[in-house]
Amino acid sequence: MGRVEKAIEIKAPPEKVWEMLAWDRFPEWDEGTQKNAKSVEYTSEVRTLEDKYRVGATCRMTTKDGDLDFEITESLKNEKITARVTGAPFGMQPFLTYILEPVEEGTKLTYRMDYEMPWGIFGKFLDKLTHRMSEKEIERSLEQLKSILEK
Repeated sequence: MGRVEKAIEIKAPPEKVWEMLAWDRFPEWDEGTQKNAKSVEYTSEVRTLEDKYRVGATCRMTTKDGDLDFEITESLKNEKITARVTGAPFGMQPFLTYILEPVEEGTKLTYRMDYEMPWGIFGKFLDKLTHRMSEKEIERSLEQLKSILEK
């Protein structure tokens, strides 16, 4: 199983960081969403803001290359949220986790993507090619989020 993990400290309380982790807020700061998404829509019922973060909430991101579906599998308000992604390129089946920890000057946000690459040895080769690109894109996304929240 592969993993990409990056963390950043943001001078904002966990509640403010949490608000930005709703899928429909990703186009504001997430580089991959900005580059590839045509639309982001909840496919589960959303009556309140909290519904966007509840376990079982679902979202579809329509991209240039097809649809990505997200389902929240774990949610602890202002602390941690995990989602399973289906429809990812190359048959990957990633889980995205965001962990929020209060620190002296705000929040430490850790982004973790756990994934399984198919195709045996070819999948391992492909993983080596994409891993570094993913790390850099995640770093830039976290910096954009930090910039927005620290204004």
